[in-house]
Amino acid sequence: IPASAAVLVYREPVYNWQATKNTVKERFAFLFNNEVLSDVHFLVGKGMGVQRIPAHRFALAVGSAVFDAMFNGGMATTSTEIELPDVEPAAFLALLKFLYSDEVQIGPETVMTTLYTAKKYAVPALEAHCVEFLKKNLRADNAFMLLTQARLFDEPQLASLCLENIDKNTVDALAAEGFTDIDLDTLVAVLERDTLGVREVRLFGAAVRWAEAETQRQQYQPTPENKRKVLGKALVLIRFPLMTIEEFAAGPAQSGILSDQEVVSLFLHFTVNPKPHVEFIDRPRCCLRGKECSITRFGQVESRWGYSGTSDCIRFSVNRRIFVVGFGLYGSIHGPTDYQVNIQVIHTDSNTVLGQNDTGFSCDGSSNTFRVMFKEPVEILPSVNYIACATLKGPDSHYGTKGMRKVTHEAPATGTKTCFTFCYAAGNNNGTSVEDGQIPEVIFYT
Repeated sequence: IPASAAVLVYREPVYNWQATKNTVKERFAFLFNNEVLSDVHFLVGKGMGVQRIPAHRFALAVGSAVFDAMFNGGMATTSTEIELPDVEPAAFLALLKFLYSDEVQIGPETVMTTLYTAKKYAVPALEAHCVEFLKKNLRADNAFMLLTQARLFDEPQLASLCLENIDKNTVDALAAEGFTDIDLDTLVAVLERDTLGVREVRLFGAAVRWAEAETQRQQYQPTPENKRKVLGKALVLIRFPLMTIEEFAAGPAQSGILSDQEVVSLFLHFTVNPKPHVEFIDRPRCCLRGKECSITRFGQVESRWGYSGTSDCIRFSVNRRIFVVGFGLYGSIHGPTDYQVNIQVIHTDSNTVLGQNDTGFSCDGSSNTFRVMFKEPVEILPSVNYIACATLKGPDSHYGTKGMRKVTHEAPATGTKTCFTFCYAAGNNNGTSVEDGQIPEVIFYT
């Protein structure tokens, strides 16, 4: 037995020690890591770090179905020395301490190994203590490291808390050392999220940093081709269409990671209408919780509404803070058509453009509305006047009538009410009003 085992406590059997312990708990706690009455020893750890730890089959079998099977099941061991090379001594002692005394002994250094040990020996109460400890110590700078561990140990509740933390503190979490150590599946799980709070160009930069680390791990040269190879299915999850053309030109377009064809099609996507199809997602990432909501302000749809380059505008205010992510607009009365469109939200008093997107949409000739989204959510504060604008270029479209001045959205789960009030937007207006016109839908998060 290595010298390190000498640190174990060996207490001389004390005659009548039982008389000094008043409760079952005290008697069991006395037996923890104690040779007295022990009938099994565990050789825990590997190499020079092995520790020989005494234990009591009965105490272990009472606390764990795995130990019960080990000692009393059909394949029970008769050995009095059991090797556990995959378990850390400190974690095994934490497990025994819990089984003998209900005491929880975990710290930052031992929590992950103790969690592994608690799962291995099916002690859910200790597992829960470990997860609780991790939750309390979850921060932006360790969220990715803990997310990897939570996925490894199949702890969905902890994983979802890590992801929420990453949503709220995306920039700090991506900057942490642990980010580049995550595995590809974890990277994919994060990039798939609609709720990250970061500019897409920074997300691309972080993915490139991860790819540099991964090429090293796989002992490849860090060439653009190899970075693309290790990114694999993660690359298509970067939402290049959400970048500005300047951001795209300065970073991704010159990175060598995208193919020439992808770069050309993205530049066309940024500059021409109708927009060519690209392989990348253009749905905005909203750094918002909850579900997407929308309100409709018209009771009926009619045809024909013409366009001559003037904006359709409607003034609105709401009773609580929301984030507008897009509008639903009417499309052509002449069958399937592509429209060019510029959408804006303007702060009325200061005339500041808070959000805008030059884009396009395809419609199918029906009287349905068609979604046109902002690149980033636009924050709308309660009781402040804003103007929603849409400047369409294309053939005559459907339009809404029987408009409502007040429209209330009630969240099904919480009953939370969001009340919109609409007013005519004076000035250069293509004719849209409270009663009729364009911009039938506002799409938002609360």
